[in-house]
Amino acid sequence: MKNVVLIIDDEVQIRRLLRTALEASDYTVCEADHGQQGLAEAALRRPDAIILDLGLPDLDGVEVLKRLREWSDTPVLILSVRDREEQKVAALDAGADDYVTKPFSTAELLARLRVAQRRAKPAENETTYTSGGLHVDLVSRIVTLHGKEIKLSGTEYALLRLFVRHAGRVLTHRHILREIWGPKSEEHRQYLRVYVTHLRQKIERDSTNPEFIKTESGIGYRFVCKPADNL
Repeated sequence: MKNVVLIIDDEVQIRRLLRTALEASDYTVCEADHGQQGLAEAALRRPDAIILDLGLPDLDGVEVLKRLREWSDTPVLILSVRDREEQKVAALDAGADDYVTKPFSTAELLARLRVAQRRAKPAENETTYTSGGLHVDLVSRIVTLHGKEIKLSGTEYALLRLFVRHAGRVLTHRHILREIWGPKSEEHRQYLRVYVTHLRQKIERDSTNPEFIKTESGIGYRFVCKPADNL
């Protein structure tokens, strides 16, 4: 059965472009041009993923997202002309899985959509995670890189575990700080910078040019999913 993608966007040309690209990639597409209609379609069709514009005629896209997140964990990819950091952070904090600005590459959008869908598959029962030569055993808490065990502090491991649980998704600074250090630490970004630096030094081939933990400037970090290392 084909995956269903719901497009919520008031621009006819954008919906037409997305429909063509998605159907060529074997998706079934449904559309809505208003926020309320989009919420109704999401409830009725139960899509596998949603592409959401922020500038809708009736509801702001962030409000649509907040309402969706009251009852749905469906992956949501924001597609918008709004490109200021605070706007991206607001959408990501409201529950978006990723953010793409217009104009956009359809190849990149489809790639990010696939990552968001993979991440959305139930992972709570998964006990291991592998990306490239990095292997994380979430039961034994053993981390190896190309077969060699990496020693992490408790905080470094907690940070890595959060990243791999949300691999491919942009995590905002506020979200990470809240998850690792608690809600009273949301403004202390220096904690996060220090521990991300430590973690990169231990798991990256070159910590100054990271392959796993990518910086989303002014927003947060994304943990990159890499093909398994066959070495």
